[in-house]
Amino acid sequence: MGYMKVLKTSSYFSRYQVKYKRRRQGKTDYRARLRLTTQDKNKYNTPKYRFTVRFSNRDITCQIQYATIAGDIVVATAYSHELKEFGLKQGLTNYAAAYCTGLLLARRVLTKFNLADTYKGLEDAEAVGEDYNVDEVDDAPRPFTALLDTGLKRTSTGSKVFAALKGALDGGLNIPHSEKRFVGYNPEAKELDAETLHKFIYGGHVADYMNEMQEEDPEKYQTHFAKYVAEDLDGDGLEDMYKSVHAAIRENPTKDSKARSKPSDAKSWKPKKLSYDQRKSNLKAKLAELQAGDSDE
Repeated sequence: MGYMKVLKTSSYFSRYQVKYKRRRQGKTDYRARLRLTTQDKNKYNTPKYRFTVRFSNRDITCQIQYATIAGDIVVATAYSHELKEFGLKQGLTNYAAAYCTGLLLARRVLTKFNLADTYKGLEDAEAVGEDYNVDEVDDAPRPFTALLDTGLKRTSTGSKVFAALKGALDGGLNIPHSEKRFVGYNPEAKELDAETLHKFIYGGHVADYMNEMQEEDPEKYQTHFAKYVAEDLDGDGLEDMYKSVHAAIRENPTKDSKARSKPSDAKSWKPKKLSYDQRKSNLKAKLAELQAGDSDE
């Protein structure tokens, strides 16, 4: 048998440090999380809020969170499937839906902290394509500030993460950002094309695709955009629909909580604890049964 060099000795294994569980699972970027959650010591127990955006195959989740030693605390949450209540019943994971979800969360958290009337955000529907920063109001609480947490999502220019960010900004939140990642930014000219961003926020890119497919392949259009056809919605009506959704969100962003009632027949799977007298009587019954069996034999 030839000589084999030992690459990993006992010293290696005795010093090996197991990584965090969520790092092993590939769920958390702890380098980014450390910088998003570490608070200055002179701010004591002041929460450091994060605006988290997460995407799944059928949903978009936006949350306001802050970290504690015991775990993260969620202040407010908004899901894209909630947009059905505001008039958006299809296309719940595209760029325009991400904007609506961010807008819903912003209005919801400001309403919770009684800041909705002080910081109304960008209400001009025609100026949505322009970058917006909330201004501090004199003799009033400062704007609600949070940091963007994108998780493991790739932060490339035009990503839907920044659509949710734009919605939160227009909703009145103060989130440090740059316009360089919004769709429509030209790196050569170093400026943002407001018309392109406006188009994507109101679903203009979806409308172009719908009109193109309807002309070239009407049969495929009926199946590909079946949910839009069921709602009698075509490409020309998308912008008005999204404007009405934005207005409905601003009108009432809060979620009505259902009253919880105790069920009439409460089920219990655990055995009920017996009292001393019940245990004593059960024991007497068992002894009597045993004595009766012995006498029969």
